[in-house]
Amino acid sequence: MSSSDRRLFLAFLAGLPLAACGFRPAYGPGAPARALFDAVAVDAPDNKNDFDFVERIEERIGRPQQARFRLSYAISITTEALAIRRTNAITRYRLHGTVRYELRRSDGTKAIAADKVSSFTAYSASGTSIATAASRDDAATRLMRLLADQVVTELVASAERWGVA
Repeated sequence: MSSSDRRLFLAFLAGLPLAACGFRPAYGPGAPARALFDAVAVDAPDNKNDFDFVERIEERIGRPQQARFRLSYAISITTEALAIRRTNAITRYRLHGTVRYELRRSDGTKAIAADKVSSFTAYSASGTSIATAASRDDAATRLMRLLADQVVTELVASAERWGVA
């Protein structure tokens, strides 16, 4: 068997368990998650963190012209000192963020998906005050993107359960 035939055969064998378990692509034709694209209106942002969160959600699933769903969210962030010098100067911080979200049909009926996600990022505070502020802002932006990605992933994974199609 030539090496290209062998690779094709091995790829076929690797795909068998997925076919047997009923696996199908989340964004494939006819998949329930496709109904989320350009159909979810996210609550308007009130601050920079909210803006970064909403921006990432819209990057992933689009901004609707006529929304079929409404996504509400509440973001909370805590800051924790990670590294402290002998002089009690803090040189590294961790931002821990949590988002509670709720997805409803646009007619306002009961929530069809609700949960919370959490993640963290960290930043250095050992430079100048300007460098520390820039580092803190970058860490907050990364955290909001991580949290938005988790929310979208959970919505996509659970779309079939609550029947968005």
